[in-house]
Amino acid sequence: MNNILLIEDNELNRDMLSRRLRKRGYEVLTAEDGETGIATAKAQAPALILMDVSLPGIDGWEATRRLRAAPETRDIPIVALTAYATSGDRDTALAAGCDDFDTKPIDLPRLLEKIETLLRQGRRV
Repeated sequence: MNNILLIEDNELNRDMLSRRLRKRGYEVLTAEDGETGIATAKAQAPALILMDVSLPGIDGWEATRRLRAAPETRDIPIVALTAYATSGDRDTALAAGCDDFDTKPIDLPRLLEKIETLLRQGRRV
């Protein structure tokens, strides 16, 4: 089973999305902030990370850069999630090291397609 790390500070969003992913057969790990997310990723080596970009402490962009800099997490696919999407956010996400980008509110079929595509491709090369 593929495990997904959901780094999301909003409890309602975290609960709703993790329940929906579990119903689709994913094991879901959660973290409420960037620091905890980085530590969880290093300890648990998830197959994929869903990264909210607006996090307390270090934001999702910085958390992504730190994950990419660490040998044990640099190859984990990361999908950035944001509620405040602007035309440049996709470019910012890719520049920070994310593999893909999606907006909130979550369109689950679209997000699942992105997750499944990245999981089929395996770890980053």
